[in-house]
Amino acid sequence: MMSERLQLIETANAPTPVGPYSQAVRSGPFLFLSGQIGLDPGTGKIVDGGAAMQAWQALRNLESVVCEAGGALGDIVKTTIFLADMAEFAKVNQVYADFLGELRPARSTVEVSRLPLDADMEIEAVAIIGSGSR
Repeated sequence: MMSERLQLIETANAPTPVGPYSQAVRSGPFLFLSGQIGLDPGTGKIVDGGAAMQAWQALRNLESVVCEAGGALGDIVKTTIFLADMAEFAKVNQVYADFLGELRPARSTVEVSRLPLDADMEIEAVAIIGSGSR
């Protein structure tokens, strides 16, 4: 059972979770966003085009969830990128930079052996919305 202090955030503008978790959980000004892979919320399928296109879609999905919680991209303070192949780092990094523009949240990038639905990449984030946000 979820604590009364926690609010589950869900939107139809991002993919339905593929497991027993929420798209995001809010506690006060803190928003903890579950990892997003490059799933198209309309089709429920991973977008074509490899890690770069999956990164673009994953970032769009994260943005949709942040907006549903009442925030914006500028409220994201930390991201973690998981790559199935570090050789895709430069492509994903370019998409990330293009999508976020001047925003520069703290970030970690790690290579993992496998991701849900055999995705090429996944991104999770933490945001601060409301009091204390940028």
